[in-house]
Amino acid sequence: MKSNKTVVTLFLLISLFLAGCSTNTAYRTNMNVCTPTSKTSCASSAMLYQSPKQADEYYLGFVEFDDQGQVRERKQMQNVLNTFYNIAAKEDVLLVTFVHGWHHNAASDDTNVKSFEKTLSAISRVESKNAVDDNRIARKVLGLYIGWRGESVEIPYVNDLTFWERKNTAQNVGLIGVTELLLKLEEIVNVKAGMETTEPKPLNSRMIVIGHSFGGAVVFSALQQVLSDRFIDSRRNKTYSSDAQGFGDLVILVNPAFEAMRYATLYDISQQDCRNYFPSQLPKLVILTSEHDMATKTAFPMGRFFSTLFETHGTLQRHYCKDGHPVAMNIKEGEADRTAIGHFKPYQTHILEVVPDYKPTKISELKTVWSAQKAGNSLDFEGCRLTHLNRTHPLNPYLNIKVDAELISDHNDIWGDEIVGFLRDLIAISTMPVGSK
Repeated sequence: MKSNKTVVTLFLLISLFLAGCSTNTAYRTNMNVCTPTSKTSCASSAMLYQSPKQADEYYLGFVEFDDQGQVRERKQMQNVLNTFYNIAAKEDVLLVTFVHGWHHNAASDDTNVKSFEKTLSAISRVESKNAVDDNRIARKVLGLYIGWRGESVEIPYVNDLTFWERKNTAQNVGLIGVTELLLKLEEIVNVKAGMETTEPKPLNSRMIVIGHSFGGAVVFSALQQVLSDRFIDSRRNKTYSSDAQGFGDLVILVNPAFEAMRYATLYDISQQDCRNYFPSQLPKLVILTSEHDMATKTAFPMGRFFSTLFETHGTLQRHYCKDGHPVAMNIKEGEADRTAIGHFKPYQTHILEVVPDYKPTKISELKTVWSAQKAGNSLDFEGCRLTHLNRTHPLNPYLNIKVDAELISDHNDIWGDEIVGFLRDLIAISTMPVGSK
């Protein structure tokens, strides 16, 4: 009898667990382009066309991946790519890709989806205004939302225990599937320049990639090797020095959940010989982490402690660059392997703080101000101040920024007005068209 009760109890527990599992299918199954209206929600559409012919016009596509890092429907991905290709072949574009993190997905009511739509609308309005100021045609704003199963269990509190299981899934998604998609998107951004063979014009299409939380781990897993290759640039017959290149025009990681040890190679190559950078050097990788992000500050090292318990770690002799000169420092591999990148002090390059009373720099002047930075100085944006810690060259293209809690209060508070404004200005710096005033 006792055995039967045990079996029944286990069956009920398993049934309860399975009932709490999140959706394991695609949310965006309608492949037709849909324009949201008061009567049409477009909740299942993989391609949205928002505010046609208006100042905040944009396209938004969705591509979804499963737990093994595979595209759920290749038709979904191909339809989105084809739509973007047809636009980018004829017009200059601003392509912004977002990868969500833990507890999120591609459902129409997901808060990350809603916030990304709001961000695309703001970017489009800024682009429309800049186009008028520069007497040019506004670039089309294209958004791509990369969805994966950021939530495996929907039972409250129980889902907080899925942190490490979802971390492994995020790395699978990045390593296996997302690299292909991102490279194809970059190809699309460059397509117009390749077609202008008779009268080549400046390439004014630009591409930005944003990853949050485990979405940051997805992006970094997908692009880590690409970023290293682009920075070193070992092309045959190369006889000149140039700006360090990245992926697209800018990669932004917000509260990313991956260990500092994985970032070590990029840090080292950007610091080698405390090299100088040309005034034309633009940021290529920006990491933003709140000082109060407890998920990556506290939970992350606790989990990494147990998962690295039987690994061996040593001490690396490295240096940081102060006023252009190397200063010796030791990197403890164990600490770097257990600490999230944004909280690892030896690799931090800037702090971002609130500035209440500030007259913002004109967007058209941001690029010039950025190029004129000095070691240890500050640069003001709308509502916040970026201070260089004098541990790298001020134009080092890799920024690892510690963010004041007033700007990002916790792990998920990434859409505040000041941070959205800061990201908007970073994007403006990195995507300013050739010949802008």
